[in-house]
Amino acid sequence: MIWYPVADNVEAKGAVLVCPGGAFMFRSPNEGAPVARRLAELGWQSFVVNYRVRPYTMEEGSLDLARAIRYVRSHAADYGIDSNHIASVGFSAGGILCGDEALHFDDGYIPDELDQVSADVCAIGMIYSFYGRLSVSNNNVDDLRAGNIPPTFYTYGTEDPFYRQFITNANAARDAGVQVEEHVLDGWPHGFGVQGEWTTWFDNFLTQIISH
Repeated sequence: MIWYPVADNVEAKGAVLVCPGGAFMFRSPNEGAPVARRLAELGWQSFVVNYRVRPYTMEEGSLDLARAIRYVRSHAADYGIDSNHIASVGFSAGGILCGDEALHFDDGYIPDELDQVSADVCAIGMIYSFYGRLSVSNNNVDDLRAGNIPPTFYTYGTEDPFYRQFITNANAARDAGVQVEEHVLDGWPHGFGVQGEWTTWFDNFLTQIISH
């Protein structure tokens, strides 16, 4: 992963691990460094996670993200953050990866000392993404409730081909008792990256979460 630090004169609010999209075949550049730089400007220690893609599976990618979260948490004092104030944000496949990590890989995998550190996050940002698998959202309320997933922030456009799946998934998360904030961008397509006001909304959402 690559660290994008807050400015030296800024007190960090917490950390955000950024997972670019790319259908698990590549990691989109416009959903990595530009997003991390913007979140760092807003006061978040930001890390772009270079998770494994094909020929590896989503499982390996989820383990990579869990490992990254554990690393940041174990070095929280070095980064000047509270170890509980760590979130993830993903774009398209990257958001699916964030959800998969939270549902399945945040506990119970302990091959060495670092993996004994919790991989929980305090919140997840789903940027034109959802809980589920590639191209297929998981809207099973019982599954989402059993996963004990954290507060989740959704942003997506009405011209995205997965538009209706985003709506259904956000509603399923609410029905599962998850705190959800949702922003729908009229006329926006898939893949807008850092464009728009969503980073400010996400900053406000995260600030509210950690304040409680």
